[in-house]
Amino acid sequence: MSTRHILGALCAAISLLATPAQAQQAFPSHPVRLIVPQSAGSGGDVVARLISDKLGASLGQPVVVENRPGANGVIAASFVAKSAPDGYTLMLAGVSQISFNPHLYQNLPYDAEKDFSYVAPVIDTPFIVVASKASGITSMQALIERARAKPNTLTYGSAGAGNSTHLSTEMVADAAGIKLMHVPYKGSGPALNAVLAGQIDLMTSVLGAALPQVTAGNVVPLAVLGEQRIAEVPDVPTLKELGLKAPTMPGWFAIVGPAGLDPQVVARLNAATQAAVNDAGIQARLKALYFLPFAGTADEIRKRAGEDSAFWGEFVRRVGVQVE
Repeated sequence: MSTRHILGALCAAISLLATPAQAQQAFPSHPVRLIVPQSAGSGGDVVARLISDKLGASLGQPVVVENRPGANGVIAASFVAKSAPDGYTLMLAGVSQISFNPHLYQNLPYDAEKDFSYVAPVIDTPFIVVASKASGITSMQALIERARAKPNTLTYGSAGAGNSTHLSTEMVADAAGIKLMHVPYKGSGPALNAVLAGQIDLMTSVLGAALPQVTAGNVVPLAVLGEQRIAEVPDVPTLKELGLKAPTMPGWFAIVGPAGLDPQVVARLNAATQAAVNDAGIQARLKALYFLPFAGTADEIRKRAGEDSAFWGEFVRRVGVQVE
């Protein structure tokens, strides 16, 4: 073989070896989809649309938000889990999809531990228990007394079976030693509207959704589900202050992708997400909606998800919550 042929073969081999690295460096070369497991206008949808432009600017490609609601996020999570692990299909997953669903569904079509690559946390959110004015409930103590006198007669709403708003109220009831009747709705908005209309007695809501109704006097705030009181409602006690031993309810959202994402792609996506979450303008808008910006690494949110899964899995089994 001539020197020219040998050099040609070497160049071809080097070119083949370089191709994966070049392809990797090219990420992203076209728009990225950010799947939201909730309907338009929901908390997760609002957050996704707030960060999508900044994400796109950092990545150099548009980030397109796509809603795939239903079944407490099972539809969206299953879709993302089965997508190609190339970084172009991501999900703004809530704690429900990752840490709660595996313990709530007997035949979950995805494995939360094995089917996702963690990318970055985005936000956390506090919760507040509110009662309808029609219920006549004016305090958590009054709620507990009525529920103990007549178990399973007071009704509470949620954004759906297995949702954070469902498990959080079950947690409160468990800590207080009471029994309430669950009425699931298709989203937190309809559930809160039912409280406003007096169709149900109470619900646990994310703060951002309930606060306007609290400040307007349309619902009665009973307790904050967190370690500290909330500045916007300083007179509302925490569960701990009320003598109820209950953990802080997790309300985080994080970006995940299919299992098998290249570490360099994860690093690129994490840097873009942290740039969005740390942006002063986005932080101001998130805080105005009572979301807590939550910047961090992929490992940090993976650890948080695992801890929440272990704790809430034990809780779900102990109290017997299950979703068909």
